[in-house]
Amino acid sequence: MKNYIYKQQKIIFGLVCVLGLLFTSCEEEFLDTEPQSFFTPGNALDNPEGFNSLLSSALVNIRAEYYGDGAPMITENIFSEVAIEGTTDKSGPAQDLNAQILPDANLNSSNFNRIGWFWENFYENIKFANTVINRIDDAEFDSDTQKADILGRAMFHRAYAYYRLTHQFGDVPLVLEEVSSPKLDFASTERDVILNFIKDELDSAVTMVNETSNGGEVNRGVVLHLLTKVNLALADFPAAIASANQLIDGSGYALMTGRFGSSAGDATKDVTWDLHQVENKSLPANTETILAGVDRLEFRDVGAAGNGTSIMRQATPLWWRFINTPDGQNGMSDDPAIEIPQVLEIGRGIGRNRGTAYSTKEIWENSNNDERHKLGNWIDMEDLVYNAPSLQEAGNSFYNQNLQLYLPDGTPLCSDTIRNWYGFPRYKLFVADPTAVKPSGGHGDWYIYRLAETYLLRAEAHFWNGDNASAAVDINAIRTRAQADPITPAEVNMDYILDERARELYYEENRNTELTRIAYIFAKTGRSAYNGKTYSLGNFSTENFWYDRIIEVTDFYNKPDVITVFGVRFTMSPFHVLWPVPAPAINANTQGRINQNEGYPGAEDNVAPLTAIPVPES
Repeated sequence: MKNYIYKQQKIIFGLVCVLGLLFTSCEEEFLDTEPQSFFTPGNALDNPEGFNSLLSSALVNIRAEYYGDGAPMITENIFSEVAIEGTTDKSGPAQDLNAQILPDANLNSSNFNRIGWFWENFYENIKFANTVINRIDDAEFDSDTQKADILGRAMFHRAYAYYRLTHQFGDVPLVLEEVSSPKLDFASTERDVILNFIKDELDSAVTMVNETSNGGEVNRGVVLHLLTKVNLALADFPAAIASANQLIDGSGYALMTGRFGSSAGDATKDVTWDLHQVENKSLPANTETILAGVDRLEFRDVGAAGNGTSIMRQATPLWWRFINTPDGQNGMSDDPAIEIPQVLEIGRGIGRNRGTAYSTKEIWENSNNDERHKLGNWIDMEDLVYNAPSLQEAGNSFYNQNLQLYLPDGTPLCSDTIRNWYGFPRYKLFVADPTAVKPSGGHGDWYIYRLAETYLLRAEAHFWNGDNASAAVDINAIRTRAQADPITPAEVNMDYILDERARELYYEENRNTELTRIAYIFAKTGRSAYNGKTYSLGNFSTENFWYDRIIEVTDFYNKPDVITVFGVRFTMSPFHVLWPVPAPAINANTQGRINQNEGYPGAEDNVAPLTAIPVPES
């Protein structure tokens, strides 16, 4: 096992070097590792097994965004309006973005941010896909159908990587050939050129990829879901409606509206709870799952399990410290062996992915019977009780009483409300963790694409297309399943669509990517936003909907008096709509120019991006 991991580390290093991600020369290491780069010697890449091995590695990279301590998903959330980085006892985590998010900063740290992770992993997936696509005609297959399926899945992986990169970094190098030797002349390609290219590939892949697949594998529905996003990004709203229609109405998927799975017999639960239990996400009975990351403890020895979700550690508050009773005593304990072992119910959180007032309070106003916010599924801090054994031993009257934040005179009873005090969706974040005494979120499958999002994508396409009545129908399909009040067509706008996405898709959707996509649509179309403003591509990095939305609804970046216990203020600028290209990628590319995004050091050296598909080298 150790030798396997070592080889994988060498593989990744070699592929990273190809894209100039290290300051020093990679030529010797790259030439050393390239012959080993695809796991098996000799003829590994002239048969379906070799190609499928590469595509499985690409799936592992996609899945990895959602797992482990400091999961990359957190970075997607904190560059949006649903969450901020809640680590308050040190400098370095992404809070003062103006000072910390720079091209030469540490951009791939589980403690700070994972911007560099996305750059590296998505280009690694592009490498995997290009290798399959470039070599597929030299291989032998059992049938034309098998060959088409493998080629279509490779196209999907290349498109997935570029969809994400173009919404995280904007104009990026479009690499369509297998790079088998050091290359130092990459150039940035215009974002829309890339999007049009991957749209064409996905249109082809829809008819190539198998309609059904084994759990966790790419199939036609997965391709259609991504195609809908790409169609929206290109402001081709009729095409987005058509691809969503094909998925929703003609592919065998359906929203889960009845009880199912491991808790189906528990009358205290509901379909919302069932839907988000990790053991239910890949069940054949779950017709809502389009693509799920597979992470099973029993598969650890074959590489199909990483470090678990760590979701309760990352996204629930640090509730077990710094909270006092009204009479000034320590109120909380994370001991699992006490009379009230709350740690077993909600996990030992550290508040990294700290929900904002927008995502934990504002979107739930007047929620009425919405299952996604009812007691038991949703936890507010006031639902917890003082459970410290010292209170019980002393006969303190506050023992087993609900928490309160302030005394009547306004004195706070929690010394760090950023990290320790906020509500959270327990139905999503609770993942049993049998390997830990104090659970932090164990192994389990996680949604990557789910039909509920397809409905909301189609609702958005209808909205852009001027059909609020159809948009309301799609939104209400999600809301009525959760027992929430339906909305009227008059209530449909982008503000409401984003609110519903936050309610339904928290810690599932790539929130920064999707919010940036919407900001690009506003700039591309010039359509007036609900805030009364219009935007353009010409000044996208200085004025955009992404920034205005975050500043409007969050309670951190728009309040300069909010400061962490370590002394850090939350800052953000409009140019953070796009992340900085890591400086090593630019510096090592000595014979070409990878552009830096505006607002960051190095952008003054930019050149015009390519506006056509690069011609393959002979």
